[in-house]
Amino acid sequence: MKPPIQLGVNIDHIATVREARGTRYPDPVQAGFVAVDAGANGITVHLREDRRHIQERDVNLLREALTVPMNLEMAPTPQMVAFALKVRPAKCCIVPEKREELTTEGGLDVRLQSASLRGICGELARAGIEVSLFIDPDPVQIEAAVGVGISVVELHTGAYAEAQDADLKSLEFEKITTAAGIAADANLQVNAGHGLTYHNVARIVSIPQLVELNIGHAIVARALFRGLQTAVAD
Repeated sequence: MKPPIQLGVNIDHIATVREARGTRYPDPVQAGFVAVDAGANGITVHLREDRRHIQERDVNLLREALTVPMNLEMAPTPQMVAFALKVRPAKCCIVPEKREELTTEGGLDVRLQSASLRGICGELARAGIEVSLFIDPDPVQIEAAVGVGISVVELHTGAYAEAQDADLKSLEFEKITTAAGIAADANLQVNAGHGLTYHNVARIVSIPQLVELNIGHAIVARALFRGLQTAVAD
């Protein structure tokens, strides 16, 4: 029997609320503890260049205190590589990053950046960090990811999540399903995330190759009305 899909809870937007007023609360570190207590298998944080939500202090405290793996989302820059090597999270997910974007807009172009990514991923892996690449569900990008030498990919589900037309949503779902099969056949662990909600995730969890889903905004939004413990359990 296939093991249950793991849930990584992204707590960035707890920090977004904190930073809106420049206070010390709500504390994303506390949110991480609550999420784990409610059943989260991992905690994800994205330390952005502009520090718009998660801060280095949050990452350091979570790394020391969590009883589940911390997944550090990071841009492929020398500064972030140096930080990750210092903190040594259990996992790093390399993501594209633009300062003006509201949230991550798409996957890495691994084919274009293969040489630099190979060096970055190798350096992180030698430090004992599990490295994944955040990519669109595109066979070309999966092939490039294999060439980089990593063992995990996270498929970007944003186009599926944002599709309003039923036919388009089905088309995007098929892209994810096909990509998951290709990645698994290439001996890659297949994770997925971005834009997933309590409603649209039902089809995604039917994909047999998926190991882990990372979900943040939907959980934090539900937590406003139901509390974080219940939102994670839900």
